[in-house]
Order: sequence, then C-alpha cells, then structure tokens
Amino acid sequence: MTLSIDSVDPAELPESSPAYAHAALVRGAERTLFISGQPPWTIEGDVPADFDGQCRLAWENVRAVLAAADMTVENLAKVTVYLSDRRHREANSRIRHEVLGDHRPAITIIITGIYDESWLLEIEAVAVG
Repeated sequence: MTLSIDSVDPAELPESSPAYAHAALVRGAERTLFISGQPPWTIEGDVPADFDGQCRLAWENVRAVLAAADMTVENLAKVTVYLSDRRHREANSRIRHEVLGDHRPAITIIITGIYDESWLLEIEAVAVG
C-alpha cells in the first residue's frame, strides 16, 4: 500500500484554513516518528532575537530531524506549535505555510509559557512514512 496523508474536513464543522486540516488520515504508513519539541536554537545554542528568525530556525530543526529519519515535511501528520505570545500568531501561520506549502497536516497552536524565556516558540510533530 502506498503512503497517503489525506486531509479530513467534515461538513459539520467550520471550514478549516488552507494551512491546516481538521484531521489527517494516514494510510499505508510503516514508520511513525515522534519529534520532540524543537526550540529555535543553533547547534552552538544561539537563539535569534526576532520571532521570524526563531520560527524559521525551529522549522529548520524539525526538517533536520525529519531528514535524519529519511523523511520530509510531506511526512508530517500532526504538528503542535507552542507560542509564548498570541501576537506571534500571524507570523507563525505565514512562515508555517511557507514551510509546508500545500501540505495540510493536523495543526494545534497553544499559547503558553515556554521552557526557556528566550524562546518565542517550540514545535513538536508526528511524521509517518
């Protein structure tokens, strides 16, 4: 069976945005990768000062984990983004859409305190392959 990750958007619910689906239905997966929360830091521990830089770096870190498992963002079935402040919602959505393109995994965004005060977000995910 070929791997497919299909969007599920029930007619009984409000329409989801083009950037996410209400659910992701996975068929034909042989592997499941649980990606720990990826903070916006470099291998040296440096953290960009601005949200856009942090968001792009956290996504680069997610991509690095995916690549280590021979996967790409197309394998993402579920993404959870933890934001330190709701004022980052629009930038987060814009950059996530740049990273994911037309791929629409299930998405949850949580506004919360983050482990390190210098981090403005953290991204965790589940990928299948």
